[in-house]
Amino acid sequence: MNPISSHLLPDSAVIDSSGDLSIAGVSVRSIAEQFGTPVFIYDEDHLRARCREAVSAFGRDSVIYASKAFLCTAMAKLVHDEGLLLDVATGGELFVALHAGVPADRCVLHGNNKSVEELRMAMSAGVRHIVVDSFDELTRIESLVDEGLPAPRVQLRITPGVYVHTHEYISTGQDDSKFGFNLGNGDARRAALIASESNKMRFVGIHCHIGSNVFAVENFTHAARLMVDLANELDVDEVTFGGGLGVAYLGNEHAPTITDWSRHLLEAASGLRTSTKVFVEPGRSIVASAAVTVYRVGTIKEIPGVRTYVSVDGGMSDNPRPVLYGSGYEAFVATRANSMRTKSVRVVGKHCESGDILISQTEVPDDLAVGDLLVTPVTGAYGHSMGSNYNKVTRPPVVFVRSGSARLVVRRESFDDLVRADVVD
Repeated sequence: MNPISSHLLPDSAVIDSSGDLSIAGVSVRSIAEQFGTPVFIYDEDHLRARCREAVSAFGRDSVIYASKAFLCTAMAKLVHDEGLLLDVATGGELFVALHAGVPADRCVLHGNNKSVEELRMAMSAGVRHIVVDSFDELTRIESLVDEGLPAPRVQLRITPGVYVHTHEYISTGQDDSKFGFNLGNGDARRAALIASESNKMRFVGIHCHIGSNVFAVENFTHAARLMVDLANELDVDEVTFGGGLGVAYLGNEHAPTITDWSRHLLEAASGLRTSTKVFVEPGRSIVASAAVTVYRVGTIKEIPGVRTYVSVDGGMSDNPRPVLYGSGYEAFVATRANSMRTKSVRVVGKHCESGDILISQTEVPDDLAVGDLLVTPVTGAYGHSMGSNYNKVTRPPVVFVRSGSARLVVRRESFDDLVRADVVD
């Protein structure tokens, strides 16, 4: 197999003549030496460029970053600085956004099972709007207003009955979904009637999200047309078309750009009243290809006639996507990034699970050795944010690189962190 495809790497990635990979002018080898491995490395200018592309395509204050993809204090500050709002789906995500200095009215609260405490937190803080997901939630909001909290602005999440070709676990727009009010069975219109007639909320719009890592823009436009018809029927002021735009994880994959996505969405939205404001919620397409994860090879186990296992010092605790969704990745050596990759291997983690597989099959250089720095690109989304402490493995650090400098934005957890919440009699 050829060397790693450049379109999988962060924008500022450079491979020199000796094969040494640098990002934003900083050697990946030096980052591994300074911060250890595993380590997430994000190209900050890449992040900002995707934010600016989205704002340019859809307009300022029209782009809501899906913080579930990757969130820390530095990331919240970055997207806020670039003019994006923040989509938060839990009290914890809202806390991080507020901790980062993001005004509450720049945050949007999501979630299919918002607790009374989370709703109270959001309403007390004054979030921009709440995306209501169920009839139970309408009742909870009314009860909280009865307690004295201010009536919130609300959008209703609509399940439009659109199936997309993605993993079952990240398909969200079909009729059989835990999310939203079903359009086909009449629930959406019933919820709209309740919200519009209530004096304890301000019904401002509708929202849909059809799935994650979607490549086919026709899926988005189909859902958008259904939403346009409903928005005009309900005479609402706002429509959110969600996120879900896919990214390329493998060299033979090519995904639409944010700009491509916007052309199709905005064309489909052209039937809206001119006063209706359109929002979108990109996440993966902002952060995924901005980052790489760097591991150190610890064990190489060749089983003749079966396969070769390459074990690294991370695994499902820093990237559970392969275990959850069967997601594919590629790998290469940070110090020999221009080498041909001809040896077929399975890259696995250090956890006590046979299923702890980072890459089921990939190619690496023939001379791969214990101690090499193995890089998996396109790990900026749903790696760090979905990480765990399984086997009491400490979570890796996150490093932002820009203009020849590296800065730590999330430190590596310590063993002390593992027992910090423990209560001992």
